[in-house]
Amino acid sequence: MADNIMSKAATMEIPINSNGDTGTLTEDDSLEQDLQQVMVSGPNLNETSIVSGGYGGPAGGIIPTSSIKDIRMKSRGVNLPYSNASASRLAHHTNQHPGSLNHNTNSTEEVSRGVAVEKLDSVKKWGINTYKCTKQMFSEKFGRGSRTVDLELEAQIDVLRDTKSKYENILRLATALITHFQSMVQTQQALGDTFTDLSQKSPELQDEFGYNAETQKLLCKNGEALLGAINFFVSSVNTLVNKTMEDTLLTIRHYENARLEFDAYRSDLEELSLGPRDAAAMVRIEMAQQEYHTHREKYERLRSDVSIKLKFLEENKVKVMHKQLLLFHNAISAYFAGNQQQLEQTLIQFNVKLKPPGSDKPSWLEEQ
Repeated sequence: MADNIMSKAATMEIPINSNGDTGTLTEDDSLEQDLQQVMVSGPNLNETSIVSGGYGGPAGGIIPTSSIKDIRMKSRGVNLPYSNASASRLAHHTNQHPGSLNHNTNSTEEVSRGVAVEKLDSVKKWGINTYKCTKQMFSEKFGRGSRTVDLELEAQIDVLRDTKSKYENILRLATALITHFQSMVQTQQALGDTFTDLSQKSPELQDEFGYNAETQKLLCKNGEALLGAINFFVSSVNTLVNKTMEDTLLTIRHYENARLEFDAYRSDLEELSLGPRDAAAMVRIEMAQQEYHTHREKYERLRSDVSIKLKFLEENKVKVMHKQLLLFHNAISAYFAGNQQQLEQTLIQFNVKLKPPGSDKPSWLEEQ
């Protein structure tokens, strides 16, 4: 119908009179009514479709313009409104849990705020403590501050540090002795193998090469026994120096730090006591007294720990070194005296187990 009306409107001749006015036609009223009917009953522009094919193409190529509008809005970052189903689900969840979202948000904020305040307090305490200790340390170095001294304990600590230094020197020398003596034993073993080979290839000197080879093999066997004794000695002394003594020295370092903190807060309390006694000053004095008593208890506790550890360390050192020095002496004496039986008895007495030859070398599987 619309096509018939539009073609009719396009082919109609509209007469013009001499004054430029249109002439009166019998079909004007009917044409106007037809056009109004087309405008009213015609398709909505917002709901029109685009045909992807040519004119008169199949209906499968029709694309609604509303879909194109949605795609353009999404590509421009415009959030489309919820559908009725999504809106109803959101309203139902809100009605069922009206304060859950706000409650979870507030709980998370409170936890984060608590952690931040705790970290800030710890950093503040660390900064104040570091400042006081640094101030006390420089005051002691420049002779302007006083320090708490336990003369007896300080003397024992100095003796321990000196003893540890000397024992470390023993370890260095004994390790060097093992290295050189091991080279000598390897040389003796190689020399004995050479003598054995020559005794088989030189009939006229077979006896001479033979007993020299036996002598070098016997020296090599005794040398391996002596190396086992010296290694046992070095291992025991190393445990004493680098574990037992080092553990005591670690406690001593904690004690010295506690002593420095105690003197720092003691000096701070003395300075506040000499100042004015108004309300604010009394509050600071009371807080300084609490800190003073706290660090005093820590200092006295660590001083007691150091005294006990020094006592047990001295007893352990005497016991260990008595055994190890006796082993070292008997093994060296038996080896250089050529007393193989005494050397073997020494190893049995001190429970020294020798490693089988070639045990230190990696296996063929490990070498791959």
